[in-house]
Amino acid sequence: MTLSLPLLLLVLAVVTSATSSATSDNPTIHAILRDNGLPGGLVPKSTYISSYSFDTETGLLTVNLTQPCYARYADTSLAYFDNYIAGNLSFGELNRVQGLEQEELFVWLPVKGIIEEKGSGVILFDIGLAHKRLSRSLFEDPPDCHSPDALIQGER
Repeated sequence: MTLSLPLLLLVLAVVTSATSSATSDNPTIHAILRDNGLPGGLVPKSTYISSYSFDTETGLLTVNLTQPCYARYADTSLAYFDNYIAGNLSFGELNRVQGLEQEELFVWLPVKGIIEEKGSGVILFDIGLAHKRLSRSLFEDPPDCHSPDALIQGER
């Protein structure tokens, strides 16, 4: 059985349209963070992310990176991202964070929570022993990520 050219074009148009809408229905991890009141730059650029998921019922957010890496933010804060990052996301908060550490005075401390201080333009990082307040603007854009070897060799 052969299809006529107009029918074939119609089928291709429907398939292309369905594929486009399916793709646009899947927001990026950065958009998910922004939609939930946090800056999108809390995780590295998409090129370093192999997969992610967000369960809207439980709030579980998971991110798999292509490899563990370091990122430097504009204020020279240095963060370490494990290849698996997870946390419970609710509006303006990411709690029970796993896979993220921040350097403080040459000591690496696990980030346990990230909270948007409403209306202040400040993000609060719970690093266990203390809380660190940083400008939200530092985290608007996703950072580049560097392998541990690249960081040792001086790349930033």
